[in-house]
Amino acid sequence: MAFRKKIELILVYKPDVLIVPECEHPSKIVFINGIQPSGVLWYGKNVNKGLAVFSFNNYRLQLLDCHNSDIQTILPISVTRGDYLFNMLAVWTGRGYIDQIWKAIRYYETLIASSRTIIVGDFNSNTIWDKKHRPDTHSSMVKELSLKGIASAYHHYYNLQHGKEEHPTLAMFRHRDKPYHIDYCFATADFLNELKSIEVGTYDQWHQYSDHTPLIITF
Repeated sequence: MAFRKKIELILVYKPDVLIVPECEHPSKIVFINGIQPSGVLWYGKNVNKGLAVFSFNNYRLQLLDCHNSDIQTILPISVTRGDYLFNMLAVWTGRGYIDQIWKAIRYYETLIASSRTIIVGDFNSNTIWDKKHRPDTHSSMVKELSLKGIASAYHHYYNLQHGKEEHPTLAMFRHRDKPYHIDYCFATADFLNELKSIEVGTYDQWHQYSDHTPLIITF
C-alpha cells in the first residue's frame, strides 16, 4: 500500500510493464524526474487499495471486453507497442485465492490458449498450502497450465519445483522467519524461450517498505 511513497524505488529498474497489487488510485500518484507512464489501468472498489498496471516506453494497455469483474481481481489486458502484441492476465487474488485463479483459467481459456501470453502478479498461493482431496489446488493449477504450454518463469529459470522455491517474495507481517513465495509470472513457451534474467528482491532491501519484494523479469 501507499505506492506513491515507494515509486522511486521501483522505477530505478526502468520497467516496461509494472503490476502493483494493493495500489492506491493513480490520481494519488505523482511521477517525478520526467518519468511518465505510457499506459495506466487501475481496478478496485477502494481508492486506497486496488490492482494497478502501469506501462512505460510507449507500451500501451487496454482492458479487454471479456473482463469478468466477478473474478477478484484478475484483469485481462492487451499490451501493445506498435505491431508488437501480447496478452496479460494481471493478478491480485482476493478471497478464495487459488479459487480465483482457477476461475480465471476456465473463464479466459481461449485467451490464455493463444501465444505470447503471461499471467502475472500476486497469487497468494503456493503448493505448500495444497489441501488433500481437493481438486483445485496450486499444484493442479501448475499442471493445468503446463498442459496449455504455460509455465512459471521463475521455476523455469532456476530449475526449481513448486514448493521448493529459494527466493521468497513475501515476509508475512514483515517477519524474516515467515518467508513465502506467492508472486509469479506464468508465461507461454515463446516468452520462456526469450527469458534473459530473473531477480527477486531481498528481505534486507525491502522489508522497511513492504511485506512483498519485487519479482523482476527480463525477456
